[in-house]
Amino acid sequence: MTNNITLTMIKPDAVSKGYIGKILGEITEAGFAIAAMKLTQLTKADAERFYAEHKGKGFFDELVEFMTSGPIVAAVLKKENAVEDFRRLIGSTNPENAAEGTIRKKYAESMSKNAVHGSDSDASADREAHFHFADREIFA
Repeated sequence: MTNNITLTMIKPDAVSKGYIGKILGEITEAGFAIAAMKLTQLTKADAERFYAEHKGKGFFDELVEFMTSGPIVAAVLKKENAVEDFRRLIGSTNPENAAEGTIRKKYAESMSKNAVHGSDSDASADREAHFHFADREIFA
């Protein structure tokens, strides 16, 4: 059973390039409803906690530095089969390998500056949504 939500973050690279509106437009055109959304900036402690499962991996410090380098847009998205459908919409982590028409193919700069985050499972979606939003802020 799926919980029909996923979390996205429009990352600092895409925010700084002015892609918020374009990315949100593609998300809603793909049938996702926005159940919660905010413009925010992660602190180092926030980013380390959010990405704790990657601590000790070679890319962890670079990821934390990047994700704290500027504002992000965090959003809870609602749709049947949300996690899988959103992963398909955003495309491969590496934009060079992303399918034509996907968000990362259009807006990502590189594998590390890949424009958007998408939850990788229903359990992650729930945890990540509640990392950024209180229950009363999610209109799912």
